[in-house]
Amino acid sequence: MKYAKNILETIGNTPLVKINKLAQGIDALVLAKVETFNPGNSVKDRMAIKMIEDAEADGRLQPGGTIVEGTSGNTGMGLALGAIIKGYKLICVMNDKQSKEKMDILRAVGARVVVCPTDVEPSDPRSYYSVSKRLAEEIPNSWYVNQYDNLSNTAAHYEQTGPEIWEQTEGKVTHFVVGVGTGGTISGVAKYLKQQNPNVKIWGVDTYGSVFKKYHETGIFDENEIYSYVTEGIGEDILPKNVDFSLIDGFTKVTDKDAAVFTRKLALEEGIFVGNSAGSAMKGVLQLKEHFKPEDVVVVLFHDSGSRYVGKIFNDEWMRERGFLEDEVTTAADLIKDHSDKPLVTVRTEELVSHAIERLRKYKISQIPVVDITGFVGSVDETDLFRSYVEDKDIADKPIREVMGKPYPVVKEGTSIEDISKLFSDNQAVLVELANGKHHIITKYDIISSIK
Repeated sequence: MKYAKNILETIGNTPLVKINKLAQGIDALVLAKVETFNPGNSVKDRMAIKMIEDAEADGRLQPGGTIVEGTSGNTGMGLALGAIIKGYKLICVMNDKQSKEKMDILRAVGARVVVCPTDVEPSDPRSYYSVSKRLAEEIPNSWYVNQYDNLSNTAAHYEQTGPEIWEQTEGKVTHFVVGVGTGGTISGVAKYLKQQNPNVKIWGVDTYGSVFKKYHETGIFDENEIYSYVTEGIGEDILPKNVDFSLIDGFTKVTDKDAAVFTRKLALEEGIFVGNSAGSAMKGVLQLKEHFKPEDVVVVLFHDSGSRYVGKIFNDEWMRERGFLEDEVTTAADLIKDHSDKPLVTVRTEELVSHAIERLRKYKISQIPVVDITGFVGSVDETDLFRSYVEDKDIADKPIREVMGKPYPVVKEGTSIEDISKLFSDNQAVLVELANGKHHIITKYDIISSIK
């Protein structure tokens, strides 16, 4: 009988899958190393178990101990599998941008999850780096994994992932492309492949808001490069010891939007249901296509499963809120469809300025059309009201008609965005008349949000 003695023995030997539709236009064979076939559904299973076993071997991790780690979720899952089989407790420290699915899955496999804010410096005591270290110092018989600087991370991929790719491609691999976070995957695979063939090119995929690309090209750690981003699992605001820049031939950066869009494309066009960083990696391959020749074999690694992003990348509302959905927006009706169910906020000519101010504050808006019994007769916006208030402190008790500006132009719902945009040279807003006779307001923000 053929069976694994426990779940850990099923880690590795993940398949290579040819990319077809999304690789059209690339003069090379593109193969995806699909790591979701690991039992924890990510590439991190490999290094998680390697780090545990190395810590057991040198005494850092004692029987019955507690494993503590800062993780975006996938390393935590790998550690959880090891903790279950080997009898350890596990505390996972995550930042609050990680998906709810990742947190729920970790709790389901027995981990305690501690959530920290994303938008803080690594040295801030609230950061998930700092909280992880503190918990490991405070909890008796605990071991802080530190996947960023723990070189067992790189060793796992040198011993496993790199040899698998070499064997599966029969030594024909010419390029390896992968998202870079802790750096263990790219460095371990790069070290092995370059030992077999120094001409193999290694490309890292970075994200905007991360320091890797500029540091690799200039040697400068530019803190101005650091800002919050949506993409999970790749990019860093630190330089982990596992990132061996000498083994990396170059980086390409992928936007949050492209990462999300291509994650969906992989599912819809290739039938490969993988996570956010896989979308980044696939777009990275497309951005690098000028480097490939017809005889080349390009291997791109997909880190984890799409099941961890159902509430984000695969949720239309979440995507639409961030402007990631590629809905075609061409007319006035397209611009207001997300708020077409909300009533138009207006103010009447004889109401007081204080009423308009109250409405601006209540509905968090900047412009209000003014109406009387004949229809739209004027407009007020927060800039004009502020200017009027500076000139006359008693303005709040005066009627709107004394401070209102000209009425906003009215367009039909089929009017093109191009024609609407021209009206903003002389107006703060535009009104659109719908087929049912109701009106809605279009602001500059609506125009900006429609830009893809």
